[in-house]
Amino acid sequence: MAILKIAPALMAGCSVILKPSPFTPYCALKIGEIASTVFPTGAVQVLSGDDKLGPWITKHPGISKISFTGSTATGKKVMEAASDTLKRVNLELGGNDAAIVTENFDVAEAANMAATASFAHSGQICMATKRIYVHDSIYDEFMRHFVAIVKTYKPGEGFCSPIQNKMQYDIVRAIYKDCADNNYEFAVGNGDVPEYEDGSDAGYFVSPAVVANPPERSRIVQEEPFGPIVPVLRWKSDSELIQRVNDTPTGLGATVYCRDQTRAWAIASSLETGSVWVNAGLKLHPEALFGAHKQSGIGGELGPLGLGYYTNSRTVTYWKDAETTAPKGDRGLFA
Repeated sequence: MAILKIAPALMAGCSVILKPSPFTPYCALKIGEIASTVFPTGAVQVLSGDDKLGPWITKHPGISKISFTGSTATGKKVMEAASDTLKRVNLELGGNDAAIVTENFDVAEAANMAATASFAHSGQICMATKRIYVHDSIYDEFMRHFVAIVKTYKPGEGFCSPIQNKMQYDIVRAIYKDCADNNYEFAVGNGDVPEYEDGSDAGYFVSPAVVANPPERSRIVQEEPFGPIVPVLRWKSDSELIQRVNDTPTGLGATVYCRDQTRAWAIASSLETGSVWVNAGLKLHPEALFGAHKQSGIGGELGPLGLGYYTNSRTVTYWKDAETTAPKGDRGLFA
């Protein structure tokens, strides 16, 4: 994620100060160490610190642009602080990405891909699938496949890794508890905390869970848990489906599993998200912009458009009567 910001910034001629999360500084510090051996002194710097550092950076008049990846709540604070000096901002924030499974897609294949997109890194990926909408006619079959896959995930493996910090761990546990308190059906798991053989706490691990068809306005459907729990919901008509998927303040990404190209395009083009993946999730392409709609962000990364966000446009006009003094080869109208 850091390199997605560093590379285009350097290509555009900017110098970079990378400020990592206080929870995860070491990878960024290593990137800075390597960069110092490759780039001119000061071109790439890494500055680590606690929660006071971010506001200092965003308010500093010597910094022209902020590119931030994190929660929507923090992104709003970044934008507010940047407004003092009208800094340019890129904000890649939270999402509540939906996966849509139509009745003409191979059910077992869809279950396998949706499980990977939902539980990789225990769901701690901004563009991970956070809610799954399955057509009513294949819902039961999908759930059989999906549940069987999720039951194979074991604590400590890639699909059941620990929650990243205690603050997020408590949020995830609260969402599990809310589902239990409202008697939603757990098709897999119930928020159990794995233990070591001696009975001691195994840290920030939470057992994967699948919630079967909870209410649309429930917390598990409306919020981004950023943990290993996902709701699977029924739908019948495309128009009803699109309305439900779009009924959220965020709009990062979505996935459509559909073999009918015309129908897949119609659904994808109706979704209020920055990215839509058809028949594959968790895919980023270096040449394609990764951006967002609504409260999931401003601007974007990757591709020519992403590179453009690290530049300021300028129009230079040579009037016709200035041709004699213009540098050779620079006569005419330029932008």
